[in-house]
Amino acid sequence: MLGLLRTEGPQTVGALGEHLDAAPGSISYHLGTLERHGFVAQAPELARDGRERWWRASADVTSFEPVDLQQDPGQRVAGRVMRQALVQRYAADQLAYLELEETLPSAWIAGATMGDDHSWLTPSELRELSDELEAVAAKWQARGDRDRPDAAPVNIVYAAYRKP
Repeated sequence: MLGLLRTEGPQTVGALGEHLDAAPGSISYHLGTLERHGFVAQAPELARDGRERWWRASADVTSFEPVDLQQDPGQRVAGRVMRQALVQRYAADQLAYLELEETLPSAWIAGATMGDDHSWLTPSELRELSDELEAVAAKWQARGDRDRPDAAPVNIVYAAYRKP
């Protein structure tokens, strides 16, 4: 839901339900939970009448430090479950892209990248690498403008972690 609100802009419960193939009651429940935690906010200025409720993402990105969750078992588990769901979503999006790729103009295919690498780093070097990756993503997120001609949403997925 949060991802849809970020990429598609403000939505009604009904529109979110159609995108996610979910019941309005379920959508409303989850929006209420996201609102309580500050991830979404109502957008009453978009409503055409008193019954219509619009929602928007409260921020363009969400970030947290997993190390900050380690002391509380409930937060630690919740953080892990959330990141597992994100990894599954990223994988699903990448697979969907590969299925779609042959239908895209060649400029979009040429502009895309996917790869992996590895290095032997210390914990402080890993932190430095992570900071650099986050800065690159933030630069391009700030530069993006959905209203530019030929602009389309682009996923920037990166990960740097100690190999298991």
